[in-house]
Amino acid sequence: MTLLAIAAAILISMMLALVRAMLGPSVFDRILAVNSFGTKTVLLIALLATLAGRADYLDIALLYALLNFIGTVALLRYSESLHRRAGQAPTREAI
Repeated sequence: MTLLAIAAAILISMMLALVRAMLGPSVFDRILAVNSFGTKTVLLIALLATLAGRADYLDIALLYALLNFIGTVALLRYSESLHRRAGQAPTREAI
């Protein structure tokens, strides 16, 4: 029962992260919200592994965490390169 409550809390925080990704005032806020959503997805997969009693799901969670990190870094570098081409410093106010 406790694990189901934890799963519900993770799902609620994932919904809040999606709202933040849609309503974020800047690109950086949206990227951070998507990264947070990915991290919570890893937590949910790990919780599913615990509930199902299957340790091989943890390998999937680890792979997803790695892809989430690489994707976030790639998006941030792409965003930074767009601002450099436009001649702006990548600050919150410029976005």
